[in-house]
Amino acid sequence: MSKYDLIIKGGTVVTASDTTRCDVAIRGGAIATLGLDLGEADRVIDATGKLVMPGGIDSHVHIAQPSGEGIVMADDFESATRSAAFGGNTTIMPFCLQENGKGLREAVTAYHGLADGNCYTDVSFHLILSDPTEQVLGQELPALVEDGYTSFKVFMTYEGLKLDDKEILDVMATARETGALVMVHAENYDAIRFMTERLERAGKTAPLYHGKSRPIVVEREATHRAISLAELVDVPVMIVHVSNREAMEEIRRAQSRGLKVYGETCPQYLVLTEQDMDGLNMEGAKYVCSPPPRDEESQEACWEGIQTGVFSVFSSDHCPFRYDDPEGKLIPKGRTSFRWVPNGIPGVQTRLPILFSEGVSKGRITLNEFVALSATNHAKTYGLYPRKGSIAVGADADIAIWDPERKVTITEALTRDGADYTPYEGMEVTGWPVTTILRGEVVIDEETLVGGKGYGQHLSRDRSPLAAPR
Repeated sequence: MSKYDLIIKGGTVVTASDTTRCDVAIRGGAIATLGLDLGEADRVIDATGKLVMPGGIDSHVHIAQPSGEGIVMADDFESATRSAAFGGNTTIMPFCLQENGKGLREAVTAYHGLADGNCYTDVSFHLILSDPTEQVLGQELPALVEDGYTSFKVFMTYEGLKLDDKEILDVMATARETGALVMVHAENYDAIRFMTERLERAGKTAPLYHGKSRPIVVEREATHRAISLAELVDVPVMIVHVSNREAMEEIRRAQSRGLKVYGETCPQYLVLTEQDMDGLNMEGAKYVCSPPPRDEESQEACWEGIQTGVFSVFSSDHCPFRYDDPEGKLIPKGRTSFRWVPNGIPGVQTRLPILFSEGVSKGRITLNEFVALSATNHAKTYGLYPRKGSIAVGADADIAIWDPERKVTITEALTRDGADYTPYEGMEVTGWPVTTILRGEVVIDEETLVGGKGYGQHLSRDRSPLAAPR
């Protein structure tokens, strides 16, 4: 009988803090030993010339989420986790949405019904609070935090989702009491509604005007307000999917004052612009997401936020809808105004190749920073560390093997999600994940799906030290 189940041999092991040439031995789903000449294993993977890194953790994805009347998301858990695994990810964190008038526990039970037995990667649920009643805040939410659902998201925009300031304060107070982390979608709902009505009266209804209805100022104001509310309660807060300098600098100023404010950005804010929404007919709808892509100056600002540590996590905000589908981007009402076009773009598979190519290959960030942004900081922020997010003895054997020189052109045919397009069509990237290993089991082997559906499991999480008040 072999000493180990699997040895990854000859590669360069990269963590958030170190880069070293060594082999990785795996036993019982965990990393058993790091070193050289480790002996025999049931299987040996030759990683010569490749990078051996922690499997990616994407802490911001939307899967099978209710999205409005007549609208259906393109992904279920099978297709989303399959796509994630092809992109070098081993854990994704989707949002469990509380629908108005329903309880949180009911939503969690229903979401497990969709996910359980259908995943190729591990998953862990955030909660979305849309109806923070006394029962939800006083009973359901504290109990769910105890059960390992230790983060939740609030929206400052979207009809049916937005909370007013008092409601946000109530949620933040519960987070402080329970040790959970609050995530905030920061855009000013009333300002967006005001701009939308003005644009529609002027006949400016094409997808391009989605961006005009949500200018930088509405994101900056809401970011400042969310930080101020969090400061009032003395609770840490994560500002998600930041798209521009003004919002980034609000976060940086808060951090410089010692506030526990964290920031996240996404691929669309590094490589897309508002002009992508200006396609012929309804082609621009493919790029409609919120906040919208901005301009090249905003792209550089987001890189600055990454390089200076203002943004500690890099997520996809994967929110897929089919384009050529009346239940997707081409919902009939969407032709009458951009306000009805489903908000969101696919990207869970392309998140890491874009960050690696635009970041590491072009010299903007180091390999160690790539690992921190793609895995380690997610695990630390959301209560999964040290089980996840690193290559260390005793940690889950969640590993992605990368070919750093491989050049790939991103196409819809290459992606494995449920959408019928990719917003990054035709983009050439350098660096690509070729093998993905989840808890010691090979899921993607040289870009071929070999793992079984259902091996992925739901992860209960600890309270993160980063969520503790100052």
